[in-house]
Amino acid sequence: MQRFSVPSPSSYRLNPITSMATRSGSLIWFRKGLRVHDNPALEFASKGSEIMYPVFVIDPHYMESDPSAFSPGSSRAGVNRIRFLLESLKDLDSSLKKLGSRLLVLKGEPGEVLFRCLQEWKVKRLCFEYDTDPYYQALDVQVKDYASSTGVEVFSPVSHTLFNPADIIEKNGGKPPLSYQSFLKIAGEPSCAKSELVMSYFSLPPIGDVGNLGISEVPSLEELGYRDDEQADWTPFRGGESEALKRLTKSISDKAWVANFEKPKGDPSAFLKPATTVMSPYLKFGCISSRYFYQCLQNIYKDVKKHTSPPVSLLGQLLWREFFYTTAFGTPNFDKMKGNRICKQIPWNEDHAMLAAWRDGKTGYPWIDAIMVQLLKWGWMHHLARHCVACFLTRGDLFIHWEQGRDVFERLLIDSDWAINNGNWMWLSCSSFFYQYNRIYSPISFGKKYDPDGKYIRHFLPVLKVYI
Repeated sequence: MQRFSVPSPSSYRLNPITSMATRSGSLIWFRKGLRVHDNPALEFASKGSEIMYPVFVIDPHYMESDPSAFSPGSSRAGVNRIRFLLESLKDLDSSLKKLGSRLLVLKGEPGEVLFRCLQEWKVKRLCFEYDTDPYYQALDVQVKDYASSTGVEVFSPVSHTLFNPADIIEKNGGKPPLSYQSFLKIAGEPSCAKSELVMSYFSLPPIGDVGNLGISEVPSLEELGYRDDEQADWTPFRGGESEALKRLTKSISDKAWVANFEKPKGDPSAFLKPATTVMSPYLKFGCISSRYFYQCLQNIYKDVKKHTSPPVSLLGQLLWREFFYTTAFGTPNFDKMKGNRICKQIPWNEDHAMLAAWRDGKTGYPWIDAIMVQLLKWGWMHHLARHCVACFLTRGDLFIHWEQGRDVFERLLIDSDWAINNGNWMWLSCSSFFYQYNRIYSPISFGKKYDPDGKYIRHFLPVLKVYI
């Protein structure tokens, strides 16, 4: 496997300049997959192209400030995730510039922007990572149809996940496997297990004439309409491929920790040094390759005498991600209760006041409230903490619809992922996958088990310092 490396400035080699009339061009459209290493779309776009246009589109409904929302952010995402995305884009732009290219940022409805780019630049190839989210599935059909009608070759590889969900579903007779173990049996070993990944480039094709399309640099939060003081406590996790690779390297440097990792034994109250890798937001945005992560873990397992196994191992966590992606892709209305064939139809309570109290960390249960305040401030919390507050909202205490809790997580989490978020909320509300509804996370004793001295609660609920 090639090691990831960034060449020194003196080693850049740009392609020779030729006339626009004779230059073959490609466009790589970044959505997720915000990285240089192991990026098949980038690799294909750069091969045989004399010019290449790396594009990211600022989608206004996702990025622009919405003052009416219950927390700082847009109508779709909290400011923590937007900040994380912007940091990831700036890091990608920096990496591309070191290779003789740059990120071209445009603003508008993504499909319309792509059509204008294809018309203006006359490229021969359009490359983008395949995405299973319904929003992109619908958008990609439009873009592919337009590209096909204008003679543009489209290359859209599956590289956000280890497996192609469609392949797993086909192997299972046209339906997604609905249990983790059946998924593992059908999926087997991913094709990337022994393949060599392209981890670095000597250079990339230069950018051609961009015309009059309103190209800009990666915007700041302020340029998108946010105030720097809009939130008092920002997430401590920085976005970007560089940060992702550093975090991965640090996490796997302790081989014994990797070998002995067991998900149920993590400490949800550990916040200064989380008891997990915190790789989820980097996987969500594709700042780290899941295939590279997989290979790194397999290399460690080969070097140790024994290690934990799926579902509790670190590798098992990657495979949970694959399971939910596959199930979500093959289940119509996966993000809803009604019309969802795998979801129990439960008459949930309607209680807007209690929902708001839960959302804002004002239930009166210190352990629950501290977790929700961490979510509001940081956009992240440990997976067992997520389990506690999801159980509390749904089957455990308030009996409020899992879709409403899902919407709060979808907005606030920096690692919010459509398939995983919906899958976990159905699981934790006992609406699907898991049905032992009597197994409850106590909002009192579970917190005492991990935070007996109240350090976690005092940090996120400082008003209680004098009482705990």
